[in-house]
Amino acid sequence: MSDSHEAAALVPAEHNGHPGTGSDLESIAPGLPAHRLRLTDTDARAAQRAERQVAILFGLSALATIGFVVAFFAFPESETTITIIPGLFEPSESNLFLGLTLGLAILFVGIGAIHWAKKLMVDEEVVDVRHPARSPDADRAEFETILAGGVQESGIADRSIIRRTLIGALALLPIPAVLLLRDLGPLPGKKLEETIISENIRIVIDGTQRPLRPEDIPVGGLVNAVPENLEEVEELEGTLNARAKATLMLIRLRPEEIISQQGDDWSVQGILCFSKVCTHVGCPLGLYEQRSHHMLCPCHQSTFDLADGAKVLFGPAARPLPQLPIKLDSEGYIVAQSDFTEPVGPSFWERG
Repeated sequence: MSDSHEAAALVPAEHNGHPGTGSDLESIAPGLPAHRLRLTDTDARAAQRAERQVAILFGLSALATIGFVVAFFAFPESETTITIIPGLFEPSESNLFLGLTLGLAILFVGIGAIHWAKKLMVDEEVVDVRHPARSPDADRAEFETILAGGVQESGIADRSIIRRTLIGALALLPIPAVLLLRDLGPLPGKKLEETIISENIRIVIDGTQRPLRPEDIPVGGLVNAVPENLEEVEELEGTLNARAKATLMLIRLRPEEIISQQGDDWSVQGILCFSKVCTHVGCPLGLYEQRSHHMLCPCHQSTFDLADGAKVLFGPAARPLPQLPIKLDSEGYIVAQSDFTEPVGPSFWERG
């Protein structure tokens, strides 16, 4: 028998190009590969050993839960801290032991369930034919009969005054929900459209607050920056809201590498300034590819071309990163020409 006939013989006739014609069209036989038995399926001692391991994991989870209860009463609102990483991780006794015991209790249950499923539960796959999504004609006809009977019994078709008042009542019913949502707090006004950046505000390195000159940024370099007045505003407001909108990044390209900008004369000697807040859901950006000048958002992989007006190349972001117009002051430091000309960050209801 030839190879083509052997390939066709592997497939039932109804799966070939035409039923029963023995077409030479190559196809793959339906079904699943042969089931492979696990060690626990053929060795009773291995199955018992896996069963004991699962039981031990569940037992450890129970002990961890008991430890949580003990820690809850042993460290009530404890203010004593335990230094694990000096200056970075110094939790209180209560938080440490409560979090540790509860985390272990959940972890051991999860590991035990996974081990149980992989070693002992039946793992043989079966194929089930998908049933039609459409209901049978008899069921559809029965539903229409029941619905028509309900409408007739309610009398809503004949009693127009009830029908109209019901429609009016249901139309007005969402109003309380709207008022309650409105009462959650004052509207943001222009707060989402503006930042603390204004004309002649110096751009400084985030962390050291050192003002920047063009020679401080090498070609191909990227600097995380903030406006000089950020710390003062945070001290006055007592929040980090200003930082959330005013985080910046400065990159330096060769002038011939700049394809486009969002405004005329918005750069300084090849230095461009963009918002560091992704326009998708507001994640902080930081994954910069120097050769391509692409900036990648680590949350959902939106990719922006900083050499071409920060246009979106890939991902769910719908708008480019806003560019901040910059210039040099009389002392040669990089300053802002103005605030951003459009809101930074993700979309919001009031955005134009």
